Amino acid sequence: MNLVLTTPPAIEPLEVQEVKDYLRVDDTTEDNFLSAIITASREYCESFQNRAYITQTWQLSFDYWPAYVIELPRGNLQTVNRVTYKSSIGEEVTLQEHVDYHYSTRGILGRLSPVYGKSWLSFVPTSLDAIVIDYTCGYGDLAESVPAKVIQAMKLLIGYWYENREAAVIGSVSRELEFSVTSLLSLERVRNV
Repeated sequence: MNLVLTTPPAIEPLEVQEVKDYLRVDDTTEDNFLSAIITASREYCESFQNRAYITQTWQLSFDYWPAYVIELPRGNLQTVNRVTYKSSIGEEVTLQEHVDYHYSTRGILGRLSPVYGKSWLSFVPTSLDAIVIDYTCGYGDLAESVPAKVIQAMKLLIGYWYENREAAVIGSVSRELEFSVTSLLSLERVRNV
């Protein structure tokens, strides 16, 4: 199984000015740095929770059909855009929604399965990554869609990284930060599929 981000989020859950207000920074000389650590904090939190926050597109690929029901990683499924596979003669075949497969957006992870009465085709794959599923996930297009506890975890990380730009010595401050961030993010963490 391979999972690749194909369309990153169009915006970040936090804007630079919002972070500057939080950090009590007035000038613009740090804007590029703040923008970078906003992105880094989002990526860290998304990776920890195995979720997508702002709408983004992912591509999941398999060498063979893995199971009857396929769980789609990153949570908050919005839509399945395309399902393709390479036939045993190397031809790319696109499956049709409602004819070949259907999916559910209910629950934490989206699920994809063949329609009633069908099964995934059995074939000998001609290449690695023979089955490809393109899908869109995330809480939504707006920063306001992201839960408050995620925003708070991001702010804690940003504040720490802003004050400690070099490698930090492991000690009570970093343990407290780790505990705070982990506590905020653990409640809705998606376990790896």
